This record gives sequence, structure tokens and C-alpha cells, in this order.
Amino acid sequence: MSDDDGLTPDQLRRKEAFIAARGYWRPWTHDLLVIDPAFLEAYGRYAGYPAAHGPLSRRMVELVYVALDCSAAHMFAPGAALHIRLALEAGASRRDICDVLKLATARGLDGCLAGMDILSGELGRRGAASSAGPLSLEQAELRGRYIAIRGDWPGHCDYLLRRDAAFFALMLDMMAVRDDGEGLSPRDQVLIRIALAACFVALDRESLRAAIRQALALDATQAEIEQVLQLTAHIAVHACAVGFPAMREACAALDRKARSC
Repeated sequence: MSDDDGLTPDQLRRKEAFIAARGYWRPWTHDLLVIDPAFLEAYGRYAGYPAAHGPLSRRMVELVYVALDCSAAHMFAPGAALHIRLALEAGASRRDICDVLKLATARGLDGCLAGMDILSGELGRRGAASSAGPLSLEQAELRGRYIAIRGDWPGHCDYLLRRDAAFFALMLDMMAVRDDGEGLSPRDQVLIRIALAACFVALDRESLRAAIRQALALDATQAEIEQVLQLTAHIAVHACAVGFPAMREACAALDRKARSC
């Protein structure tokens, strides 16, 4: 029996419009079509707009979705599988996807650096002696590497560099931008970083500000950055992607229980 059986002409029209806008159809979208077709149609237009309007290539749009779905703060496996396939179909390479996953992995550093910033500030409030002073040659080299990668020098990095240069060096290896002509360019990488920092499930304003600043320095356009930000907004629909199958199972269990009585 097809999912289309029993659908009205209006529902079929809405289904076709959704597939045209989003490129997929899932059991949860079918349930939403039956229960609240107007919301399904509104969501299709809302989510489809930033994917289709803007200067980003289809490849980059799908790589943004891969980053969001694979982020440890979100981890939506069905979406990751879908958008990895669509990214490959749009011309992305395995190295592109590998770079996206590496950037998502490096997001774990943001919490560490934010904590270092707070710790440094609180120690200062308690009157702890500052470790400010001339950097060693090793520390100065590490500072230069960080600035070459990120284009700035926040206070928490100075604190971490002085407290644990060995960890700082390992952090730089994680953050290093490869520019060997394969995989994502530095400019594409920073656009992915914007998406990861802007995602509502792990919103990090300072990391987002730094990534936007670096993107502009790499000549990313205002329209590109705006499109990335719009792409991050609609992954909250995964509430429906998880909730509707759960509701379907719960209703089926209640029906079985009622029939057994």
C-alpha cells in the first residue's frame, strides 16, 4: 500500500511542493501532512528558501547541513546520512566532508576556551598575580600561528598559552586550516564554522563573532554569511522528525491495547 493512498488532491499537491522544496519525503512528513498540512507547507517554504536563494553553491548548502546534523550538540543521524548523500551528489568530495567533520570536532575547544576566559577573569577578581610578561620564543611562535589561523588574539588564548603551551600547541594542530588545494578552502571552512557557532543548540556568540570577522577578512560576502545563518535556523524541525514517529508508535500501541481488551 502506497503512502499516497487515501491522500486528497490537495494533500498530494502539498507533498509534491514539499519534495520540490526540500528534496526528500519521510514518514514524519507524511504524518505532518495528514495532521497539519498547512504547517508542513509553511515549513517547506521556510526551509526551502535559504537553500535555494543566495550565492552559496548547492554543494556548500549541503555541507552546512552536514556540519549541523553531525555536530556533537545536535547529532541527527538520519539528516547526516541524507545530507552527506546530497552533498556527494552535488559535487562534494570525501575530503570536503572530512573537513566538515573535523571542524565539527574542533568545536569542543570553544567551551574550553570560554572557561579559560572566565577562570582568568575570576582569578583577577580574587587578586591572583598575573602571569603577564615577555613570551618565550616558543610561546611567541605559537601566538603567531594562532593569529595566522584565526586573525585575532583573544585574552583567553594569552592565558592558556602562558599556563600550558603544550596543550596550546596541540589545540593549534586541531584548528589548523589546510590549504593544499584539496578539500575545503580556508574561506569555505570559516563559513562552516559560522554555521556551527550560530546553530541554536550550541549558540556561541563570541566564536560566531570571531568566525564572521575572519570570513569578512577572507572576502566572504555579506550575502553568503546571511545565507549560512538562515540555513542554521530550521533544523529545529527535527523536533517533528523525532516526535512524529514516537507519536505514531504510541498511538499504535494504544490501538493494540484497545483491541486486546
